[in-house]
Amino acid sequence: MRIALVTHNFPRSTGDVAGSFLLPLVHGLMARGHVVRVLAPSDEGRGGEDDVAGIPVRRIRYAPRALETIAYRGAMQAAARSPAGLVALAGLLVAFRRAVKDEMRDGADVVHAHWWFPAGLAVPPKVPMVLTMHGTDVSLLGKSRLVRMLGRRVLERAQVVTAVSRELANRAQAQVPLYLPDACVQAMPVQPYSLDWSTGGGGLVMVARLVPQKRVHLAIETLACLRDLGCDMPLTIVGDGPERSRLEALAAQHGIADRVVFVGAVAPAEVSRYLAAADLMLFPAHAEGFGLAVAEALMAGVPVVACWDGGGVLDMVPETGAGRRVLPRADALADAALDVLQDPERFAQARVEGERWRMRLSPDVVAARCEAWYREAIGA
Repeated sequence: MRIALVTHNFPRSTGDVAGSFLLPLVHGLMARGHVVRVLAPSDEGRGGEDDVAGIPVRRIRYAPRALETIAYRGAMQAAARSPAGLVALAGLLVAFRRAVKDEMRDGADVVHAHWWFPAGLAVPPKVPMVLTMHGTDVSLLGKSRLVRMLGRRVLERAQVVTAVSRELANRAQAQVPLYLPDACVQAMPVQPYSLDWSTGGGGLVMVARLVPQKRVHLAIETLACLRDLGCDMPLTIVGDGPERSRLEALAAQHGIADRVVFVGAVAPAEVSRYLAAADLMLFPAHAEGFGLAVAEALMAGVPVVACWDGGGVLDMVPETGAGRRVLPRADALADAALDVLQDPERFAQARVEGERWRMRLSPDVVAARCEAWYREAIGA
């Protein structure tokens, strides 16, 4: 099969974090003999043919260089609030649609659009399309009646609609008349860069972009609570973002600046190095589409404490054994963390969960499920 994968978020180079969770899917499809070409936006004028980790990518120009900044930075929705941003968004939709038409003329069999906006919206009518929702696009459905009507039209036009978690599918169903069976709920695959199990000793870890939705401040406040309870261990925060200076100040305010290590953004392959020594992952994020970091932690045998309103992470984090689900409060997170840390079986239990997720999220298993969707879309 020839597959055109359309997305506004895909690594701009090998090691880039943006959209890196799509790499294992493409590699899995290519390993099964399919021809895949990725259509992704240009970034600040860097358009044309590209190659990322052996994957052919067409970077699509859509605006003057100075305006080609709405992708890869989490700025897609913010762009709609300015005239220049709206011009860039309109240009992206037009350019995406033209590129999809070109791919279909060149022999593509099916389009796999990631996020209904902008990728799904840009796919022309009558083109066989599988549409995968990742989270931000589902949240967008609740913004206004106009957006919901627009999203509904895109979802109805797709031959197959999927979501990366059950919780996300339920949220989408609450917004539009849509039913997603479990066969259409599938997280993106994870390529384990290391299959070694964690042996602990490195303290707590959190892997997240430093933005409000991830609630990294709760992880820092949890560390302060643990210190007050007599549990003194470091917290390693892997990731970067606009909240970093505020979070560093918060750690200093609680007197634990020397116990909080801000690593910054690292290449996906480097994350496993921090998980290999972790005793526990704190993941207090709110309304996650899936929660790739949680899957990676369990796949490394690291227990996870998350929050009840964590969204897609609830598909993975158990209530006992290898994890806990608690209220989004530092004291609740600290109590749960102590409970897990005092359990001598925590690593064994996390490894059982990890083995299950290693199998379920292997690139070949997920690619095989996508294959079935593509055949359904083509035959519809």
